[in-house]
Amino acid sequence: MEINARFMSYRDLNAALNQAVDAGTTHITVQNVNGQRYIGTNLHGRVTVELHGTPGNDLAAFMNGPAIIVRGNGQDGGGNTMNGGEIVIHGHAGDALGLAARGGSILVRDDAGYRAGIHMKEYQGRGALVVIGGGAQDFLGEYMAGGTLIVLGLSQRGAGWSHTRFVGTGMHGGAIYLRGRIDSHQIGKEVGIAPPDDRDTRIIQEAVAKYSEHFGTDPKRILDAEFVKLFPLYLRPYGRLYAY
Repeated sequence: MEINARFMSYRDLNAALNQAVDAGTTHITVQNVNGQRYIGTNLHGRVTVELHGTPGNDLAAFMNGPAIIVRGNGQDGGGNTMNGGEIVIHGHAGDALGLAARGGSILVRDDAGYRAGIHMKEYQGRGALVVIGGGAQDFLGEYMAGGTLIVLGLSQRGAGWSHTRFVGTGMHGGAIYLRGRIDSHQIGKEVGIAPPDDRDTRIIQEAVAKYSEHFGTDPKRILDAEFVKLFPLYLRPYGRLYAY
C-alpha cells in the first residue's frame, strides 16, 4: 500500500496508517513526508512502514511491534517511550533519540544530536537497543536507567570522542558502548569505564551485525577497533538530593 503524505496533517496521516494496519496491510510506503509529527504513535501489529522524506518529532512514540524505515533524516524524540518494534533511520537523528524507550531497537546510520538515550529503561531484563553509526552530542545517555546504547563513531576521525561531554550524567542503569577512546573528564561522575568482557563483546557483535545488515557496512571493519564500556557506579546517584 502507498500513501502520498503531501499536504496531509499528522492526524490524517496517522489515521490512514491505523486504518491500513487494521485492514491487515503488512507493508506501507509513505511518500512526501515533510515534518509530520507523531508518525506511528501507539502503532501496533506486524507491519513495515517505509517513510520517504523527513518525519517530524516523536516518531513512533509508544509504538509496540511495527518496523519503521526512514529514507531520510529524523528529527527530535524519535522512539519516545517506545515499547517494541524497530526504527531504522537512513540518515541523521535529532535530539533526545530513544527518550525513555522501554523496548525495541533504534538504528541510525549517521549522527545523533544531544541527549541520545536519555532515561532509557528496562524491566526484568527487557530493554531498548539504540545503535548510532556516527557520533553523538553532549549528554549522551543522560539519566539512563536501562537498555543498551552503542555509538560507533564512524564519522569521527580515529573514532575519537574529543568533542562529546557529560556522557552518562545521572546514569543509574544499562550500558553504553563506545567505539574508540574517551577521557574520564568527559563522562559523568556517576559512570565507570571498563573494557568489554565476553558478554559485552557478544552484545556489540550482534548489534553491529544488525546495523551492517540494514546499512550495507562491513561488520569486520567496524569491529576491528577498540571499544569501551560505560556503566553506572551507583543505583541512586542523586538520592541525597531528594531523600533524607
